[in-house]
Amino acid sequence: MKDVKNSPKDAYQLILEAIDLGVYGPGDRLVESELADRLGVSRTPVREALQRLETQSLLARDGRSLVVASLGHNQLAELYVVRSELEGLAARLAAKHATPEEVRVLRAMVEDDRRMIDDPQALSRANRRFHKQIHLASHNRYLVQQLDLVHRSMALLATTSLAAEGRGKAALSEHDRIVTAIEAGDGDSAQAALCRHISQAFETRLKLDAETAHN
Repeated sequence: MKDVKNSPKDAYQLILEAIDLGVYGPGDRLVESELADRLGVSRTPVREALQRLETQSLLARDGRSLVVASLGHNQLAELYVVRSELEGLAARLAAKHATPEEVRVLRAMVEDDRRMIDDPQALSRANRRFHKQIHLASHNRYLVQQLDLVHRSMALLATTSLAAEGRGKAALSEHDRIVTAIEAGDGDSAQAALCRHISQAFETRLKLDAETAHN
């Protein structure tokens, strides 16, 4: 990892990034001394970062150890409900407030992401960028803050729903409909299209989880 300044913020961001990238997955134990060595910082900022992540429910206690949290069925359902409502609102606001430049960036993302159709991990990263761009295009800082929290929790999912057969192609078609509505300034359609997109993603994830449990 890159060199960082010795501050709690840096340790927090780097640990969060490692979870988001799958370096540490659900159930993995985070050891203060090992993280301090890896990040090149003292143990104090690491300790403070771990405490903050535990408060945000991204880490959980396993005896005396801290591990990356995992989401149960009910937590997953609750997360997707909140995500659908907030993301739908972001799409509605983006249809109203997005600048022409932001809309063009969203359209370019949809076209560029078609090249990643056979690479679920790359498509997953592109998907996060796409959704983040919609959040920013809403031009509502408080909504963006809440969506950042939701997407941090999404990092606790061990796999991407885009790995399911056919889901990548379908997701890009859904992205295309979302952007078309935003381009038209149609808030109702943008919100509905994004909510349908989240619903399809949730349904796909439930199917993947069921298959994993059966196997």
